Amino acid sequence: MRHLDILLVCGSGASSGFMAVNMRKAAAAHNIDATITARSEAEVESYIDSIDALMIGPHLKYLAEDLSQKYADKPVKIILMEPEYYSTLNGEKAMKHLIRVLREG
Repeated sequence: MRHLDILLVCGSGASSGFMAVNMRKAAAAHNIDATITARSEAEVESYIDSIDALMIGPHLKYLAEDLSQKYADKPVKIILMEPEYYSTLNGEKAMKHLIRVLREG
C-alpha cells in the first residue's frame, strides 16, 4: 500500500489528537506508511488537496455530509468515524475502518 495522508477532525482537535496518536501506533504495528494529523474542522480546507482521507468524529455527522458534497470533485475519502471505536479512542479499529473504506473505493 502506498503512503497515506490522513486528517482527523473532531471539532476543536483535542479528541482527534489522541485518536491520531493511537492510529499512528496501529499503523506502525501493521507496517502501514501513513501520516495522521489532527486538526479542527476550521482547518479542513487548508489540507483537503494534500490528503487521501478525512476522518470525522461521529458527533460531526452534519459536517461529513456537508464536506462530502463540497469536495465531491476531490479524490479524498470522507469517512465518518464510528462511535464504537471513537468513544474509546481505539486506533486499531479506526485504522481497520479506514483501510476497509479505502479498499472498497
